[in-house]
Amino acid sequence: MALIPQTAGVLFKTIRILLPNRVRKRAKHSIEDEFEPSTVCHRPEGLEQLQGQTKFTKKELQVLYRGFKTECPSGVVNEDTFKQIYSQFFPQGDSSMYAHFLFNAFDTDQNGSVSFENFVTGLSVILRGTIDDKLSWAFNLYDLNKDGCITREEMLDIMKSIYDMMGKYTYPTVKDDSPQEHVETFFQKMDKNQDGVVTIEEFIETCQKDENIMKSMQLFENVI
Repeated sequence: MALIPQTAGVLFKTIRILLPNRVRKRAKHSIEDEFEPSTVCHRPEGLEQLQGQTKFTKKELQVLYRGFKTECPSGVVNEDTFKQIYSQFFPQGDSSMYAHFLFNAFDTDQNGSVSFENFVTGLSVILRGTIDDKLSWAFNLYDLNKDGCITREEMLDIMKSIYDMMGKYTYPTVKDDSPQEHVETFFQKMDKNQDGVVTIEEFIETCQKDENIMKSMQLFENVI
């Protein structure tokens, strides 16, 4: 099933986009010995608390915070800014709808902004979480109205947003009905009881049995 690996690949590129430049350049190396606390101009309140809530070290949080504040001096990212960041990396397509969906996944408070705490909490799950943690986060991304299940309409919206962002300029050329075909494949695999929706239990169980999906989860290892 190509759907999850494909969206995982898009999400992986997203994470690389959102990381500070100095972390991206050395993404395959540890930052433990490269960034001392004295180099960090701003320190978030509750750094120790964030360390306890995430799987990042204190130094990693300091570097992430420095990059976050550089890009977002106000300390929060609104949706318009998030979309602007995205559009710079996908100039060949329209990334606004996918950026909207991803922003909502990070905006766990649903207050229209993503704080540093929101950002690193989500990042910790994606990069350092268990397989179940990562799959639960992906499920939440696809569950657009957050009602605990994924409908065909929701998955079609996700797939259309990905094709709007990337698909028109892929080779071979993407057909207009490709998003719908992906959705049907998704539901054939995931909707075990054929009730027209995919629950988180169905989603996780099916993903864990798919070798390609499990391989796609490895994209997120050693990003930091």
